[in-house]
Amino acid sequence: MPDLNLWNFALRCYAQPGVESACLELQSQGADVCVLLCAAWLEARRVACNEDRLHALREIAAPWQQDVIEPLRALRQAWRPLAQNDDALRELRETLKTLELQAERRLLARLQATSGAWVESSESNAWLNALAPSCHCRAGLETLRGAAYRIQLELDGF
Repeated sequence: MPDLNLWNFALRCYAQPGVESACLELQSQGADVCVLLCAAWLEARRVACNEDRLHALREIAAPWQQDVIEPLRALRQAWRPLAQNDDALRELRETLKTLELQAERRLLARLQATSGAWVESSESNAWLNALAPSCHCRAGLETLRGAAYRIQLELDGF
């Protein structure tokens, strides 16, 4: 079965209609969007979901999210109002945005390094439900799931 690496899958998925807004809503509810993009990638590839694998992904993502991505995002967001009237700060804020994206790319690479060899299975693959925060965000998860499956169908030649 043809496959995309997780970074390219994430880029294609994020570009699908409705996915960006769904991801931002999920993020506002406490979700780690990188983990959810990995979950969508694993679901679309029909990889079995189990507690050991869920734990492995969380162990990789949580410290990177907390120590690297979230501080970059918080500073970038804090600078938003000030940067509207300050060209130098606007430029620095764009640099932060680039760093945040690079940090997310590194996290996706780490998640793929852990999960990339997990093979297709007929077992349960409810990754998105298992890794989503406890919130009322099922519509966002379904948007992400639908985009992931459309991409995988394209890769499979349908």
